[in-house]
Amino acid sequence: MDIKDFVEKFAEQFEETDASMFTPETKFRELDEWSSLIALSIIAMVDEEYDVTLKGDEMRSANTIQDLFDIVKNK
Repeated sequence: MDIKDFVEKFAEQFEETDASMFTPETKFRELDEWSSLIALSIIAMVDEEYDVTLKGDEMRSANTIQDLFDIVKNK
């Protein structure tokens, strides 16, 4: 698992936001398109791609894509 791949898969959950907006340092909650529905899509993607179950409080504790990646990697 590497951060570049994780960022790409994360970006795929967004329909309107350009992929160039996504880096490990992206504060994803500040994106215009961010919603609870996308949060659920991210949780499903992590489960499907990495076989890791993310909890809601773990999603809430992450501020950047890197934070989320670190949570997933450490599980």
